[in-house]
Parts: sequence; C-alpha cells; structure tokens
Amino acid sequence: MSEAPHDWALIFRAQFGSILAALMMHTRDISLAEDAIQESFLQAAERWPVSGLPDNPGAWLFTVAKRRLFDLLRKSAVRHRSENNEAIYTSLHDQNLCPEEEYAIPEERLRLIFTCCHPALSENVRVALTLKTLCGLSIKEIARAFFSSSAAIEQRLTRAKQKIRKAGIAYEVPEGDALVARLPSVLSVIYLIYNESYSAYEGQALTRDDFALEAIRLARVLYHLLPHSQVGGLLALLLLHDSRRCARVSSRQSFIPLQAQDRSLWDQALILEGGEILNRAIAEGAPDPYKIQAAISALHCEAVTWEETHWAQIELLYTSLYKLEPSPVVLLNQAVVVANSGRAALAFERLQGLAGPLERYQPFYAARADIAHTLGLYSQASSDYLRAIKLTKNSVEITYLESQRAKLESFLT
Repeated sequence: MSEAPHDWALIFRAQFGSILAALMMHTRDISLAEDAIQESFLQAAERWPVSGLPDNPGAWLFTVAKRRLFDLLRKSAVRHRSENNEAIYTSLHDQNLCPEEEYAIPEERLRLIFTCCHPALSENVRVALTLKTLCGLSIKEIARAFFSSSAAIEQRLTRAKQKIRKAGIAYEVPEGDALVARLPSVLSVIYLIYNESYSAYEGQALTRDDFALEAIRLARVLYHLLPHSQVGGLLALLLLHDSRRCARVSSRQSFIPLQAQDRSLWDQALILEGGEILNRAIAEGAPDPYKIQAAISALHCEAVTWEETHWAQIELLYTSLYKLEPSPVVLLNQAVVVANSGRAALAFERLQGLAGPLERYQPFYAARADIAHTLGLYSQASSDYLRAIKLTKNSVEITYLESQRAKLESFLT
C-alpha cells in the first residue's frame, strides 16, 4: 500500500471530530466515546498495513468505534446496573449501529462544538477541549502548543469532562437569544486556535500550519451548519489572512514581512472566497470585530503593491474596531498603520502612550523599534529590538529581530 503511517495519522485527525460527534448521539460521555475511537485507531494501525487502506477510511473507523462503544456500554450497564446505560445500549443495538456512510451527522457536530465551547468552562479549557475532541490532536501535541506538560493538559481535560457531566451542561445547540449569547464563545475558540498556529510548534518554525488549517476547517463546518453573519465574518478573516501564508517564507528566508512579500504567491482562490463571504456577512448583519478585521485583511489583499495599500481606509477601520473592542492592541495596530502611511512621528507619539498597558507585549516593542529606526532614534530602536527578542519564544522571529537590530550597529558606533 502506498500510504505511510504518518498519512494515516492525518486521516485519524480529520475523522476524529465527525466520529466523536456521531457517537455522542448514543452517549453523553465524551471520555467513553473517545475510548471507543482510540480502539478503532489502534485496530487500523494494526490492520491497514496488511489489508491496505479501505475505500472509505472514515466509515471503517466509525464501524469499529461504534462496535467498541457497544461493548463498553454493555459492560457499563451490567456493572453499574444503570437504567440510563441500558437504555443507550438498547437504542444503539436496535438501530443496528446506523449505516456507515451516514456517520458524519452535521447536527451532532454542531452540538459538540457548542458543548466544548460552553462559557462555563474557562477559555484555555475550551481551546484545549476543542483541539482534542473536534480536531483530534493528541494530548502531547496540545501540551507542546501551550508550552505545558502532557500531565497538566490531561488533568485539565479530565476536569473539563467531569464538569460537563456533573454540571449537566446540555449537549445541544442553543436557540434564539441563547444562541446569540453563546456564539461569541464558539467563535473566540476557533479564532484562538488559528492564532495558536503563530506560536509555532516547539518554537522552531514561523507557523504551525495544521493549527491554522484546523481552525479554518472548524469555521467552514460551523458556517455550513450555521450560516450566521458573525460566523461568516470569522471565516472570511481566516481565509483572507491565510491566503498570504505561502509568501511568508522562502527557501532563503524563514520570515518575510508583509511589505516584502511576493504578492504573486498569494492564494487568489482564498482571497476571492473570503471576499465573497465577507460581502455576504456585511450585507446580512451589523459590524462586528471579525468582519472589521476581515475588511482590513481584504484591503491588504487587494493592494497590488505595498505602496498602493489604502492606509487611510484601514486606519478608519481600526477606529471602528476600537469602538467595539477598546483594546490597547487595536491602538497599537492602528499606530503601525499611521506609520506606514508616512506619519512615523505621530505613530511613535501614540506608541509612547501604550508603553504601560503593553509592557509585556512583544509586538509592541518590535513595532516601536521599527518606527524608531525610521525616525533615526537608533538607540531607542536597538533597546526595543532587544526587549522584543527577550519576549519572543519563536526562534524564527528571534533570528529576524536580531537581523533588524544588527542593521543599527553602524549607527551606534
């Protein structure tokens, strides 16, 4: 067979969330469903090298997983004499385990997303639980992403599942006002997963592509099942931002800033799709932070060259974003836009006012260093580059910042 084991791992990950959601039709115990899925993965790892990859790997995995769930529920019903488990067992048995080709049940996937992203859970738990249950990442992978230990992540996930079970968190998609209230929690988790791709796996690369792709996949699933304008805004933002991914690195450079990127490498299909979704989202709903950020990204994508970027429009969009999301990070980004439009002195003045709230924020020092360099404030620039380097965990960013600081040496001697 041509597929190597690491290719199977990608299949397992891609199928994990769909299979888990389908199994959750029959048991509200996430841990039990995960145990059944792991058994199907183990059997696949043993059998596929001999028998070859099935025509429908997802259906094969689901068939094995639901049989294992059948056994686990039967044993649990006998051991605990639980009426609930007996009812689930009977239901599962009577349905003859449902046709394999129908295992990816959309409504169940949506219920699982809303359960994992319940606001009763802390934000870091929501992200970790979503990565584990919907994206199929291993505990080790999640631990590496959060610079934590596997034991700590496993404990966090165990407590989260216990809370879902003991607190009676409903396995459902809320409706009406409840849906509007819960949706931001779901969107923020997907957005955070995308942002985690920029923490970089073990700090040795600029991005971790699989996190970005998982976030986009989740956003696509959510938008397909729930075509709300806020969801469309987030999906558009991720697509437009990700369209530039291939231009951020090259065989000679491990990091290429936006102004130096080869724009012919940008993914025009993603730009077109993101733009269409954004236009639809804007027409269907009021402005929100995701739509505004997507509009900013769209303006970058539309510019043929760095010099032709519509900086005035982007600055106005940041003003609108700040009204909805009054954060010093928004003001930082706006100040960078002001500098890019040729008003470096004004931008530097604005950054000085953000030094307090952003004293531990690496992008603040990197941005102020660039602007100070432009203004000829070389000592300030050197100091800020050094501070940014100390706050950076990513080796690629460190190399880039060190190269920028090295350019100042001739001015400081």
